[in-house]
Amino acid sequence: MSETLARRVGRLVSGGFHAVLDAAENLAPEAVMNESIREIERAVDEVRAELGRVLAQKHLATKKMADESNRHETLSDSLQAAVDAGRDDLAEAGIAEQMDIEARLPILENTIADCAAQEKELEGFIAALQAKKREMQQELQQWRAAQQSNAGASGAAGGSDLNRIARNVEKSGNAFDRIMDKQNAVYNSSDAAQLAKLKELEDLSRNNRIAERLAALKVKK
Repeated sequence: MSETLARRVGRLVSGGFHAVLDAAENLAPEAVMNESIREIERAVDEVRAELGRVLAQKHLATKKMADESNRHETLSDSLQAAVDAGRDDLAEAGIAEQMDIEARLPILENTIADCAAQEKELEGFIAALQAKKREMQQELQQWRAAQQSNAGASGAAGGSDLNRIARNVEKSGNAFDRIMDKQNAVYNSSDAAQLAKLKELEDLSRNNRIAERLAALKVKK
């Protein structure tokens, strides 16, 4: 979930009817209360939409991981057949493909784990927003009841009740102040020659690993 949406959820859950105190001067506190509840509902819709995107990403990553694992297993059978047939060239190509799959699998695992964490967080946000909505609706009902029972002194009673509401809301802490900042390590280098050497070293290491796996397959033969 984006930081902007996370901050908005935190503001809504930690906030309350403070704005009503100012709106009361305009004799429209109930309208402000209702708008606050509608804002909660809009935030729930946004979080649900984000949750849908996370679930879709998790599904795709899970399917891709299963496909990659099956492909890796299929290649193992094909590699042995290639070695038995004396086709080292085919075996090397298969080993290279297996190594690429092995490099992608941890990324897919991390993606699935990250999506699962986001899913849990978003579901928690929805639950908190729904709880806040119920709290605000109850406070609104209490405010209406207070207005009806104190119709003769609506100004004083209304102001006193609004202050009580504000004090009650103050007691609830913000459960969403902690927003995780994801850090990305970026490697920068302006030395083209050094980069080329590193690439050559990487290719050499990869070719050695392919040769080692091919040799191991031949031993099993």
